[in-house]
Amino acid sequence: MSEAIVNPPSRAIPADEEIFVSTDVEADGPIPGPHSMLSFASAAYTADKELLGTFSANLEFLPDAKGHPMTMKWWKTEPAAWEACRIDPEDPAKALKAYVKWVEKLPGKPVFVAYPAGFDFTFMFWYMMRYVGRCPFSWSALDVKTLAFAMTGMPYRKNIKPRLPKDWFDPLPHTHVALDDALEQGALFCNMLAELKTQQASLAALPGWRSPASRVAGFETGDTGGPAATDAETAAGA
Repeated sequence: MSEAIVNPPSRAIPADEEIFVSTDVEADGPIPGPHSMLSFASAAYTADKELLGTFSANLEFLPDAKGHPMTMKWWKTEPAAWEACRIDPEDPAKALKAYVKWVEKLPGKPVFVAYPAGFDFTFMFWYMMRYVGRCPFSWSALDVKTLAFAMTGMPYRKNIKPRLPKDWFDPLPHTHVALDDALEQGALFCNMLAELKTQQASLAALPGWRSPASRVAGFETGDTGGPAATDAETAAGA
């Protein structure tokens, strides 16, 4: 059965402030449709790491879908996580409708965050479009691995968690239980974002420095720190 938790924010959150919805998916194969999403969870964070709420659900298998042999072999090595994702599975249509409503009630503007986004967002987008007909994140997702690539300077494929700076991680478990992993991933992202802002502030103090944002045509300054765009432009560029 799905569970939605909402924590009242400690401050007023402007409508245009981005809220980072760290999301983890557990599945029985690499792609949705032939394979099923077994469970998913999201943890909504402000940029300064305030947890605004969580949502988690275990799902029934898709009709006519079946587990991929390699994935099912891996699941046999994680019996506790498999057991956790099979407790009280829910009709995907019911769970995804509740999830979209939860996201749309969050303050600010939701941004999907995952590691890697290519996997988790593929499943979530497919399920939301199939069962709800819309996605509150538009067509895009923020990939933590790509952010790490930009910050560390290491080759993209070397940006795996064991190679990242240890002080980016909070002492949170990674269990392959969706909610645990969404919380751990969200804290990691917020810690990276804090360091990125510190780096940007140091660069801004250099004589003659112009940030990339300031060089964007049509850039408008404001609390969001980003360019204004119409909904049509956002969809086209997603």
